[in-house]
Amino acid sequence: MMLLLIFMFLILQYSSYVYSFDRSYCAAKTKTSVNKDGDAVVAAFLPLFTVVFDSMSEDPSNENYYSQLNLKNYQIVLAMVYAIEEINRNPHILPNVSLGYDIYNVLYNEWWILERCITWLSGPKKYVPNYTCRREMKSIAVLTGISWIISTNIGSLLELYKYPQLTIGSFDANLNNYKQFPDLYQMASKDMSLSHGIVSLLNYFHWNWVGLIMSEGQKGVQIISDLRAEMDRNRICVDFVEMIPVTEVSYLPNHQLNPTQVLKSTANVIITYGDSDFLRGFLFHLRQTLVTRKVWIMNSEWDVIIQPKHFILHSLHGSLIFTHHHKETSGYGNFIQTLHPSKYPEDFYLRNLWFYFFNCSFADDDCNTLENCLPNASLHESPGIRFDMVMTEFAYNIYNAVYAVAHSLHEMLLHQVVARPIRKAEGLLFAAWQLHPFLKNMQFTNPAGEQVNLDEKMKLNAEYDILNYWNFPEGLQLKVKVGQFSPYGPRGKQLSLSEDMIEWATGITETPQSVCSESCGPGFRKSLAEGKVFCCFDCIPCPENEISNETDADQCMQCLDHQYANTAQDHCLQKSMTFLDYKDPMGIGLTCIALCFSALSALVLGIFLKQKNTPIVKANNRTLSYILLVALNFCFLCSFLFIGHPNTVTCILQQTTFGVVFTVAVSTVLAKTITVVLAFKVTAPGRRIRWLLVTRAPNFIVPICTLIQIILCGVWLVNSPPFIDMDTHAEHEHIIIMCNKGSVTAFYCVLGYLGALALGSFTMAFLARNLPDTFNEAKFLTFSMLVFCSVWITFLPVYHSTKGKIMVAVEVFSILASSAGLLGCIFAPKCYIILLRPQRNSIQGHRDKIHYSYKT
Repeated sequence: MMLLLIFMFLILQYSSYVYSFDRSYCAAKTKTSVNKDGDAVVAAFLPLFTVVFDSMSEDPSNENYYSQLNLKNYQIVLAMVYAIEEINRNPHILPNVSLGYDIYNVLYNEWWILERCITWLSGPKKYVPNYTCRREMKSIAVLTGISWIISTNIGSLLELYKYPQLTIGSFDANLNNYKQFPDLYQMASKDMSLSHGIVSLLNYFHWNWVGLIMSEGQKGVQIISDLRAEMDRNRICVDFVEMIPVTEVSYLPNHQLNPTQVLKSTANVIITYGDSDFLRGFLFHLRQTLVTRKVWIMNSEWDVIIQPKHFILHSLHGSLIFTHHHKETSGYGNFIQTLHPSKYPEDFYLRNLWFYFFNCSFADDDCNTLENCLPNASLHESPGIRFDMVMTEFAYNIYNAVYAVAHSLHEMLLHQVVARPIRKAEGLLFAAWQLHPFLKNMQFTNPAGEQVNLDEKMKLNAEYDILNYWNFPEGLQLKVKVGQFSPYGPRGKQLSLSEDMIEWATGITETPQSVCSESCGPGFRKSLAEGKVFCCFDCIPCPENEISNETDADQCMQCLDHQYANTAQDHCLQKSMTFLDYKDPMGIGLTCIALCFSALSALVLGIFLKQKNTPIVKANNRTLSYILLVALNFCFLCSFLFIGHPNTVTCILQQTTFGVVFTVAVSTVLAKTITVVLAFKVTAPGRRIRWLLVTRAPNFIVPICTLIQIILCGVWLVNSPPFIDMDTHAEHEHIIIMCNKGSVTAFYCVLGYLGALALGSFTMAFLARNLPDTFNEAKFLTFSMLVFCSVWITFLPVYHSTKGKIMVAVEVFSILASSAGLLGCIFAPKCYIILLRPQRNSIQGHRDKIHYSYKT
């Protein structure tokens, strides 16, 4: 490993700028640092170069290494130079004191970082701790970044010297450990709301299935913890998590890293977290593999100078980048436009940029002089690179860091009493540690008009600009602001986004989706698959009469009793009131049947009254026949109590009228059966029960049986009378208005009493069916009671298997069927004789029939 690091060091020291190792001597010539003298000097340690691994073919023998300047990080250097020049021109800050700079390039490696730091402390020729070859040390503070690796390694060394250290990278809570880093100050705002901002963006586009790629370390672990907590609150799931060591990514990204999870993942949104060099190193491999239809969400900008690999396509096109929001400095753009190597001869980075991108050549004997450059050359309009005209996040942090050092030095010079610095030709003489009391509580307003605070307790959470990376065709490299997130905005309005400005990733023509399972629409609910996260689910329809009126509902909602679910099951509709109406086809049919049979029973009664003196009418007690016909007529008419809109009166009369009139009818049949039996017993010699028939004792059966039924109905009405009720469950779309029987027990007692009478009548009639008597109707009574019992025995299971108005219709039909059975079975044969065989309706006709029977 040490040999590899030494090899890389030699590459950086003696290799060419980019792509090749055979450049001219002047282009390959580098220095330890870029420095400019001043009364006080601000040192900086920044990762300006990155050693990368490249293979333009799949043949491993073609592997080579080269060093590459990170233009984003070089812009940090320019922002530092700009701030120092701006302070030197300002008569209100450090008058008569000039600031200089001493800028070192470092890599993400402890050996490299410490080597450069010791060089700064001891001088370029001796690497001896606590010994310096410098005549005097003018450095008053050290600026480090952009990674916490650089800051922590340098901080451990600077603690020995009490040098003020200002970090320009992202805010890291681990660097706030005062015991470990007592002399360290962070310039960045807190990133406590970054997770909230990213999740707000995911919610905005309804993305709930993402991948996470994080830099390894405490910061990466912390951001994963914050993101997962925020995602859990918003029901967002993670497909995969990859933790990658920062040194591997930034030092040799392609050689160490192969993130296959990205290609295999079904998540179309990948969140990456790390500093710009981490992202740059991680995404460098994408030039070898074209990744399409993936949206990258990043927390930092990056810079990559590579040769086009896929013609006009680029894997990072459409990425969304969260950067700290800050105001623009008015003169920085003009500074970049007027930048030229002749103004900064000490900056060999700038000189080499001009050499490579503007077709310059070096003077014959002077490596600091360029000739034959393109006219009016400017970094802003360079053909090979795109230089931002505004400060990036980290450039703005170093701009504020320089001003913080200047303001602290200014206050120290004004307020120093005991050890007042002595002005000498060589510069100022004072110890750098004397700046600490002024830096700890430093607050000032920078030239851009923003408040800067170094006190960690008073730092605010950062606001974020959301940038969209446009690189189609490849080489465009535009970052366009498409939105902003402010944690201080009203709830629900913290994120503002111009969706129509967003250019999505290659292969996506509309707003992309990133879900594990497609959303369940209204009318469905989610059913979690066993062993999977809650974002992966199946969609199942809502049960009957339940709805879901939102997307991805966890549970369906039951409609209220007076409502029902529509066909799509996405909202409840009001049920309409219904009952067994006269206008319904069923109601019309039952009404017509009841009227016809009522009229028929009245006709039969009229016939019997007209033929009252004929033998067939007088037989079997014609008074009972009249009572039976009237009772049957009322049985047919009582069915009208069940049809139409129920009310309190009809509900009370329904069951009681039904019970009483049917009791009269059945008890009359029982009386007629007993009459037939008594008639036969009287004609037998030696019998003494003739008085029962003479005194018309069977006629008392009807009032006695009826009185018992009336008593039962009276008890029913007193204790639990029927009432109007609504059945909300019988029919899906209707509320059935019907009569509730009040007491089911009482109803079945009434029905059971009727059944007992019917069974008794059937038994008596069956026993008397073969008695040899003139006009004996025992057979007809038997068959009528058989029909009656069959109807009501069938009624019970059918009645209990139906609901709503069908239940009412079944009861009405049973009333009509049983009544019609009695009417037809008992009176149809008699009406046949009276109307069609009148000769048989006499004693003589009956004797002739008997005589004819004997002859044959």
